[in-house]
Parts: sequence; structure tokens; C-alpha cells
Amino acid sequence: MQFKDFRFDRREFSGSLGDMGTLVPLSIAMIVVNGLNATAVFLMVGLFYIGTGIYFRLPLPVQPLKVVAAIAIATHMDASTIAASGILFGVSLMILGLTGLIDKLARYFTKPIVRGIQLGLGLILLQKAIIFITAEDLLINVEALPTFPSHITLSTNLAIGIVGVLLALLLIQSRRLPAAIAVLSYGIIVSLALGSVYNIREFSMGFIPFSLYSPTKTTLVDAFFLLVIPQIPLTLGNAVIATSDAARHFFGEERAKKASFKALASSMGVANIIAGAISAMPMCHGSGGLAAHYRFGARTGGSNIIIGTIFIIIAVVFGKMAVALLSLIPNSILGILLFYAGIELAMLVRDIKTKNDFFIVFSIAAIALATSNMGIAFIAGIIFKFILDRTGIEL
Repeated sequence: MQFKDFRFDRREFSGSLGDMGTLVPLSIAMIVVNGLNATAVFLMVGLFYIGTGIYFRLPLPVQPLKVVAAIAIATHMDASTIAASGILFGVSLMILGLTGLIDKLARYFTKPIVRGIQLGLGLILLQKAIIFITAEDLLINVEALPTFPSHITLSTNLAIGIVGVLLALLLIQSRRLPAAIAVLSYGIIVSLALGSVYNIREFSMGFIPFSLYSPTKTTLVDAFFLLVIPQIPLTLGNAVIATSDAARHFFGEERAKKASFKALASSMGVANIIAGAISAMPMCHGSGGLAAHYRFGARTGGSNIIIGTIFIIIAVVFGKMAVALLSLIPNSILGILLFYAGIELAMLVRDIKTKNDFFIVFSIAAIALATSNMGIAFIAGIIFKFILDRTGIEL
């Protein structure tokens, strides 16, 4: 173990905050809508971040399972089914990783397929970023705050976002005042100045007790068909294959050698089995999150240890008011983090050379953007590549 693998400076701290645009909104929604235990959720996020940082020595992200989160939130699914999905998902990934089956499946993820997934996710992040920045509401899960006078059409959230985008652009390469620190600090200060602190009705420190969960057969069946099966294609494509590829691209083959398909699948497997056992949020890695951490300055596993420690403190010390505290971050600020992460991820497409490969890349990205379903986009990309290879068509 070398010290260069673990730095704890301002740049690493800034980079550790880069993926909040994905993590914060979905975790808050699953706590509020689905009834997940806030202490369990953020404790597992923190532990997974620290464990990932120590083992991989890279700023690999920890994110909610996006398909699981989207379905669960949209259907107001109960916490027990979500917990069961975490256990099943973890076992599935452990089997794929330990048997080596993940390496066989990876053969279908050629470079244009992976780049298409990354470009599609990058465009989806940019789309979500615009939604967050232009949202009428300033904050997540908080009552309305003061806005501009009625004759001014610009919303408070958008005004904060415009300034934040420019601030991030000016500081994106700064070592003295890293962009993510500056932008998040700016957003929270403005939020507090506008009175968001008064929406925290009760300052109550301490954690929320949780217990071990034992799923029923019915819950396991429901979770498998409703949540696990729809999630698997996105996880294999993004959280395993595309994340491993992005790690090699950003950090080189030598530093990213531990981020193998088997290791990434196994790490998510262990984390999700534990998360499901305490009814926490199902989690994964992701190439978009890696791009976010990298874009804002993270270069070592120290970044993960920093943000992991922060989340453990939030879980244990402020668990009872964790949602209220994280809700102080304006929507537009979360959007800014997504905006720059999306650009960084989409730019990986620049090493594609042939027209045929570009066709596959842009087809996958377009389908992903139109459907928000990476599984469908991936299957379409496989079909297009098969047709082009078999027919010998040159575009």
C-alpha cells in the first residue's frame, strides 16, 4: 500500500462530493416515499464507500440502483420488497463474480457498446441536470421558500443554478478552491439565507435504530421479478463493464487493475447482501459517478474514505435529521454536479474511429435517452453490431 493511493487534501475532498447529484435525490426519495431507515441507508453508503476506497484505491462511486429506485419510488413500494431485492441482487452478483460468468458476459460488451452506454448515460445525466437546474422548487422535500417578485420570470433555483454553473466553470481546475467545495458551499449558504433552516422543524441528534430483516418467499419472488431482473442489464453494462473501462481510461491499466469485472461485481454483491439484511438502500458503482468524482478532483481512494466518513457521521450522529440536512442543498446545485459529470462521461466517446462504431455508439445513446432503459439500448446495440459484422456493411 502506497501513500499516493490515499490522499486527503482539498482536491480529494472536492472530488468526493462530485456524485451527490445522483446519490442525494434518490436516497432521500427512497427514505421519504418508501420508508427506508435513514441511519441504515447512510451507514451502508459510508461503509461501502470506505471499503471500496481501501480495496480499489480509486475514487469509485457508490450509488443507488437506479432502476430499483425508479420503480420503487414510482410505485410507492414497501421497504421489505426493496430490502429483499438487495439480498437477491447481491447473491446474483456474487454468483456472477465468483464463478467467472461475468467475464464471459463481458465479451458482448465491445468498445462501441461500452462507449454507447457511457454516452447514453452522459446524455441522461445532462438531461437530469437541466431538469434539476430549471426546477421551480429550490429544495428537495422542503416547503416553498421565498422567490423573486412576480414580475420577474426567473426562478430562484434557476438564478442560483446559473451562477453556480459559472462558478464551477471558473474553478474546475483550481487547486486552491476546488469547484465542488465552492459550489456546494455557495448553494447551502444561499439556501440558509433564504430561510431553509426554518424548515428543519426539530434539531434531533442521534441514530434511528434498525434490525435484521428476514424476507418471506412471497417478498423474494416479488422483488426478483419486479426489481432485480429489470436492474441486471444496467448493472452489468454500467456498474461493472463501463465502470471498469472508465477506471482504466482515467487512471491507467496499472492503477485500475484491481477494478476487474469480477472484483466490481463481488464488491457490489457483498454490499447489497448486507444492505438488504438491514433494510438499507440497494447500491452499485457506476461510470457516471466515477466521471463525477474524477471531474471534481478525486484521484485516490482517500476521496472515498473522506465521503464515507461523512456519511457515517450523518448516519450515526444526525440520523434522525439526515434527510432535513441533505435537503438544504438546492436542486440547481445537484444539477450542476450532474451537468459536469455528464460531460466528462460523454467525452469518452472521442476514441471511437470508424463510422460503423459511431453508428452503434449513437444508436445506443439515442435509444437510452429516449427510453431511459439501458437494457433495451444495450440489446439494440448488440443487434446492430451483429448485423453490421455479418453483412460486411460499411457506413
